[in-house]
Amino acid sequence: MEKNVAHIALFAALIAALGLIPKVTLAFGVPITAQSLGVMLCGTILGSKRGALAVLLFLLLVAIGLPLLSGGRGGLGLFVSPSAGFLIGWPIAAFVTGLIVEKWRSAPLALVASLASIIGGILVMYVFGIVGMSITLEKSLVEATGLVTAFILGDFLKAIIAGMLTSAMAKARPSSVLSRSEPADAV
Repeated sequence: MEKNVAHIALFAALIAALGLIPKVTLAFGVPITAQSLGVMLCGTILGSKRGALAVLLFLLLVAIGLPLLSGGRGGLGLFVSPSAGFLIGWPIAAFVTGLIVEKWRSAPLALVASLASIIGGILVMYVFGIVGMSITLEKSLVEATGLVTAFILGDFLKAIIAGMLTSAMAKARPSSVLSRSEPADAV
């Protein structure tokens, strides 16, 4: 139990640390940050449940006002900003990413983790992000989808990095990739 809590806290801190990499804010108010890589890694390394819990812990800290998002942002106001859909989608993205890595064991881990990051960390996250931007920016879903295209290349690069890092960790220290080393229901 204590190990799980430590892993969850460590990965929440990883997401916060990735916020130190300078953000690039786009004209419509949603920044490009490295923190979505942290969300992907939560899923690929910790697995579905622990990964989602790490992201939820991070978002709780942001909601109470800690300036942990890229650019030193924090507070409840972020959950009604153009970024709100992405933030709300982060725990679900980590869960889906982790679930895929836990269940798909027949292919090389680098490939599985990269594809899981694309499905969970990009597609799932974009669904929430597009809906959130549509609501907060008062745009149609088609217009909001067009805005999201600015993120695609960077997010695919992050998904590949997540796959490579997860595979490297598994080779260096197999027990560190909890999504593969323990039963999926062990939390």
